Amino acid sequence: MDQKSERVSSANSGAEAAAGFFPLDRFNAFSDGVFAIVITLLVLELPVPPEGAPVLPALAASWLDFLGYAISFAFVGGIWISHAGLTKYMKRGDAVSFRLNLVMLLFVALLPFTTHLMVTHTEAADASAAVAIYGVNFFVASGLITALLYYAARDRHLMVDDVADDIVSRAYRQRRVYLILTALSVVVALFAPLVAVTAYITLAVAFLIQPLIGLRRKH
Repeated sequence: MDQKSERVSSANSGAEAAAGFFPLDRFNAFSDGVFAIVITLLVLELPVPPEGAPVLPALAASWLDFLGYAISFAFVGGIWISHAGLTKYMKRGDAVSFRLNLVMLLFVALLPFTTHLMVTHTEAADASAAVAIYGVNFFVASGLITALLYYAARDRHLMVDDVADDIVSRAYRQRRVYLILTALSVVVALFAPLVAVTAYITLAVAFLIQPLIGLRRKH
């Protein structure tokens, strides 16, 4: 970059800061770091058979732990893809979008805890509470990424200039469907925890593959 380009870039950054806007580099870097740490913590929760114990039977006995890991991995992967898709259409952030993103990451970071809570109580008397708490975590994190999408789409100063309204509307409708289904799953968890776990699996897989299908169609 020559000196003239550097001056233009610096002037643009200064103008954005003066207007209350922020560049997206730290927004994305911090978010990606949180997603990576959460996935790492999820795998660290998986039990390792103790020395001297038969490996395969011990792993089979821990199937709930691996199921919880798979559900949460798919969900975190899906929300990461959705986040990347959203920021692709954003050219800058502001104080509200940064705070929405931060609160969303707060609930994403809770997933290792609520996942462990669910898998250790699925067969206990209080399974409904544990499974519902996990679902609430799932729902709030999903709701916040939806709120971030809705907020950014409402303020055209944050979006790149050539984003079509139908693209944003379609993404918002899809996320609204996920939110309704997740809320219903939480209600089901209060009466039939194992059925709710099955619903979480379905939603997490859909949450992961749907953005990928959308990217494939564009190509």
